[in-house]
Amino acid sequence: MIDLATWNLSVPVGNPPYTVETAKLVKGFKDQYFHSDTGTLFFWSPVTGSRTENAKYPRTELRETYSNGKLRNWFYPDADNSLRATLAVNQVPSSGKLVIGQIHAYDSQKPMVKLEYQYKTKTQTGNIVAKVRMHPDDAEGRVITLATGIQLDQQFSYLIHLSPGGALGISAASYQWASNISATWRNKQLYFKAGVYVQDNTGYTSEGAKVTFSKLDIDHDK
Repeated sequence: MIDLATWNLSVPVGNPPYTVETAKLVKGFKDQYFHSDTGTLFFWSPVTGSRTENAKYPRTELRETYSNGKLRNWFYPDADNSLRATLAVNQVPSSGKLVIGQIHAYDSQKPMVKLEYQYKTKTQTGNIVAKVRMHPDDAEGRVITLATGIQLDQQFSYLIHLSPGGALGISAASYQWASNISATWRNKQLYFKAGVYVQDNTGYTSEGAKVTFSKLDIDHDK
């Protein structure tokens, strides 16, 4: 079973979208957008779903918390920080794009890391692409293609790791990339996110992204 005791969940319904608090999540919350009763985590986000404030697109996405439900934000020099996941993408929107993991910045619209699955209809496979802001004020992230040829329903793993010294490492489907981020990030509060942030907002109610996680784990090792 995947431990949900350090997450809350945003689901794309309501205005603003509904947040499922940690305690409710741990007790086995389920709806049409999320369930964990099979030992895996199922996420569904339709393109027509409601959107969080300042977001272009809908999401069914976990956000890091403490076990008491309080939002967890951290400074990277304080620990060795990692997010590990094993998952399969089951459905994509017409854009083919969805975010499956993030290092986000508190009170900011500019995440440090977005890890995307990008499906190509021509090849019927997807690429795993990291978008990384080396500095907090970068308008756009640096784009790194980590892996190619990942089919729908094919299971793969990823790791996003940020050391106390600012070494950022991202691996996906056995491919790896690493670099040092700017020290200007050290004063920014960060947090992990995982799930489905669908990169599309037009289409029928049946269009969207589905993902199934079989492993998901956060570590902040002192």
